[in-house]
Amino acid sequence: MAMEILSTVLQVLAQTLEIYSLILIVRVLLSWFPNLDWSNPALTTVSSITDPYLNAFRGIIPPIGGLDLSAILAFIAINIMEQLLTSASLSIYSNSVIYQ
Repeated sequence: MAMEILSTVLQVLAQTLEIYSLILIVRVLLSWFPNLDWSNPALTTVSSITDPYLNAFRGIIPPIGGLDLSAILAFIAINIMEQLLTSASLSIYSNSVIYQ
């Protein structure tokens, strides 16, 4: 029973990262429009959710020729974490089914 709960928690975390990836995509696409009013509450919310994560990668990869490539590394990292959580969840679930 505990193994199924752990598997479910890992699945929820993986799905949460997937949703966060979608929010990151929205943030990156919005950054292409320089005339947006970032004081808009919806844009401020998206920015406040995503900027701390993106800032961690901006310190690793500085902008090159005005292009901020840190988002690519941020997407790779979040994708790896999502895949690890999903595979761990499936592994735990399959082991719990086998040993029942």
